[in-house]
Amino acid sequence: MNRYPVWKYVIIVIAMVVGGLYALPNFFGEAPAVQVSSAKSLVKVDAATLAQVEAALKSASIEVDQAVLEGASIRVRLNSTDAQLKAKDVIQKALVPDASDPGYVVALNLVSRSPGWLSALRASPMYLGLDLRGGVHFMLQVDMQAALTKRAESMAGDLRTALREKNIRHSGINREGQTVEVKFRDAATLAAAQAVLQDQFPDLQTVESTSGTDLKLTASIKPVAALRIQNQALKQNITTLHNRINELGVAEPVIQQQGLDRIVVELPGVQDTAKAKDILGRTATLEVRMVDESAEARAAESGTGVVPFGSERYLERNGQPVIVKKQVILTGENLTDAQPGFDSQTQEPTVNLNLDAKGTRIFRDVTRDNVGKRMAILLFEKGKGEVVTAPVIRTEIGGGRVQISGRMTTVEANDTALLLRSGSLAAPMEIIEETTIGPSLGAENIAKGFNSVTWGFVAVTIFMCIYYMLFGVFSSISLAFNLLLLVAVLSMLQATLTLPGMAAMALVLGMAIDSNVLINERIREELRNGASAQAAIHTGYDRAWATIFDSNITTLIAGLALLAFGSGPVRGFAVVHCLGIMTSMFSGVFFSRGVVNFWYGRQSRLKTVSIGTIWRPDSGTAVKAE
Repeated sequence: MNRYPVWKYVIIVIAMVVGGLYALPNFFGEAPAVQVSSAKSLVKVDAATLAQVEAALKSASIEVDQAVLEGASIRVRLNSTDAQLKAKDVIQKALVPDASDPGYVVALNLVSRSPGWLSALRASPMYLGLDLRGGVHFMLQVDMQAALTKRAESMAGDLRTALREKNIRHSGINREGQTVEVKFRDAATLAAAQAVLQDQFPDLQTVESTSGTDLKLTASIKPVAALRIQNQALKQNITTLHNRINELGVAEPVIQQQGLDRIVVELPGVQDTAKAKDILGRTATLEVRMVDESAEARAAESGTGVVPFGSERYLERNGQPVIVKKQVILTGENLTDAQPGFDSQTQEPTVNLNLDAKGTRIFRDVTRDNVGKRMAILLFEKGKGEVVTAPVIRTEIGGGRVQISGRMTTVEANDTALLLRSGSLAAPMEIIEETTIGPSLGAENIAKGFNSVTWGFVAVTIFMCIYYMLFGVFSSISLAFNLLLLVAVLSMLQATLTLPGMAAMALVLGMAIDSNVLINERIREELRNGASAQAAIHTGYDRAWATIFDSNITTLIAGLALLAFGSGPVRGFAVVHCLGIMTSMFSGVFFSRGVVNFWYGRQSRLKTVSIGTIWRPDSGTAVKAE
């Protein structure tokens, strides 16, 4: 009657082994470390960089626990905070000889002490939030006016192209702030331009006026369109920050919108505020411009002349100067994808770009009108521009697919494609608030949270063992298994544990024991009504299940509502709360019954069970079932 089939015990054993393995990394803690990552998109962190770091640390006699290359960053694990600070200075001097133009970001960090065999099983500890692990918190203000100005500049270029396609002559197009002014010599031409604006530029509203002998059409962005542009700029900045910070290897960053024009960035484990600012500042803007092919430009490239009006001078990666026109043809906003590849004819490394509809049209027109001329792809980082490549346009390019080739290695093609996929900022940002939470405060929070969970578990266990005797022991074992399973699931999902999450964990312990209380009281009730011990156990579990299921489902619904509509700490609480309910249903019913069946199911003539004192209302006496 009370015997589990073998397959159920197999499930319990597998759950215990898997839960133990994936919960184990959380008990090793974290060690101080130094993280090295690229400060420029074209500077690569590879095995050669790792060898340089190891040589510098060895020459300084700094003992290193572990130095590994993980993705796009190097992490050096050390045994003390003093060694961490010394190692940072040594690595900084070795990799960044010129502090004004750093090629690498050297930052303080924390890494797990888990042994290699656990890492080989992909068993990793839970991510800890900023309040537990320490790190840096930033509030960034997005310059929405700059986003509108940038969009107005783009629309001015689009309007110039549209009027040229319709053969509508104008006396000049100028952008003044967030408005675009177009001058015409007669009313008929102005009316034709007005029709083009209404047809192709629905986001613009126009006002007619006079400017001397000319007629002037002033176009500005509609309020509804301006709000949409600002929302898009905010979302694009958030996406770009995600891409950049993920490339730098910061574990589980928090990047989320706050209000209409602010972004909150939290980088757990990073203790160096200055280096964290470098990480945030590592955002690039991509632009496509035409190379100035004039004689004056060639003289300026060779250093014997001045840069022509309307052009600018930039350097290629090999140091060769290139004179490019100021007019921007395309930006990173027009790219939908970028992948490395090889030219089918020459087998040279290439970067294959996919453009959106607007970019496709512009690129087709520009390449048709400039066959045989050079087109430059520029990258702007931290206010400095660099020519990534400047290929010659061989033929008109349509269809939205562009191939960049020439003077690139396979590594450079991969790096360029990765950079282009990461996108660019739609609007500049500035840090208006910054907070650093030290590792000592994080350790104190962890200790307090751990103590609350531990003492809550101990108090519940003592009560259950006293009140329900051996069945209280079974319930306590089930509760411990529930806690183990919850930690393992959170670790496997790589969830972020915060202080509210630890509060939810303590609450789950109190809620999880309710299932066993219901079961034990049901068994007591059956024994009180005269049922045999085996029958009481069987009926108690069966009849308690419906009540346990209903109560947990209603609580789960409330938790899902918190998860769906909450944000920040509320979501952290809800995640642990919902997972804890599901693990408690498994451990409180399936696992605990397996333990009871294993202990009592073997006894065919069971007369009594150890479940504490059973009160018989009819006689007013108490019978201790042992």
